[in-house]
Amino acid sequence: MQRVAQRDDRDDQRDQRDRRAGRLRRALVCAAAVPMVFVAAGCSSDSGSDSKDAGSAGQATSSSSGDTSVNPSPTVQAAAYRKLPESCAVLSKKTLGELVPKGAKSGKEGSSDDVATRASCSWSSLDSNGVKGSQFRWLNVSLLRFDSDVNRGTGEEQAKAYYSKQVQGALAVSGAKNTKSEPVAGTGNEATAVRYDLKKKEGSFKQQTVVARVENVVITLDYNGAGLAGEKTPDAADLTKAAEKAAKEVAAAVTSANSQGGTGSTGSGSGSGTGSGKDSGTAKPSPSKSASKSASPSSSASPSKSASKKS
Repeated sequence: MQRVAQRDDRDDQRDQRDRRAGRLRRALVCAAAVPMVFVAAGCSSDSGSDSKDAGSAGQATSSSSGDTSVNPSPTVQAAAYRKLPESCAVLSKKTLGELVPKGAKSGKEGSSDDVATRASCSWSSLDSNGVKGSQFRWLNVSLLRFDSDVNRGTGEEQAKAYYSKQVQGALAVSGAKNTKSEPVAGTGNEATAVRYDLKKKEGSFKQQTVVARVENVVITLDYNGAGLAGEKTPDAADLTKAAEKAAKEVAAAVTSANSQGGTGSTGSGSGSGTGSGKDSGTAKPSPSKSASKSASPSSSASPSKSASKKS
């Protein structure tokens, strides 16, 4: 019985040692595991910080890159012509002698705040035949130049629109009779002649309007004639032919003024000037004001009270 008790005591002691050894091993394992957790947590924290830093750096780089790529300013093709010829010098003495025989030297320049953009000149002629009456002629040339503008478009586009507007206006004159229109060849980039009859208190007038476009410049030439106080009415076909010839001459004057060594009005309105004829490329706004209006037949010069005197 004593041996059995001793054996039981030894078994109990062995069990206690085993339990203490197990607890010690678990404590050591836990103790070893704790640093690993901190290390892992520390690595994870550093990694996240690095990722954030890298992301911030990437955003900063992207932002910096975006700041350096500035959107270019909008551009528009420069206008072809940058000036106009002197309005009262666009027709030769010979042509003026044919169209306004008694008023070739009576050219009157229209008012303009910028003769490089808009200009006009008019002539009137009254050829008296005594008791047989008088032949009256009136001629007006208006020029309007358009500069390119990023908002309005190129000078040529604006000139095309204004050209169409002038033609439509000539076709829609109030009180006009026998209205006809036809294209005019060899005059600028495009040209149209409109003619019609108009009854006024002074007599029956034959009106001719030729609208032409030369690049970014629009020419409006008005020419009318009438037989007064019993004089016969002029032939409309002859007047149209003369007006078309004059319009071609004006178109050539515009081109010449803008060619190398050409003579034409300058921005200061001083008269002649030389240049390449091409715009410097700086877009300028188109005229804010309309051109000096070509006098329509309703406002065309009519015989003055002193019509009986020779002009």
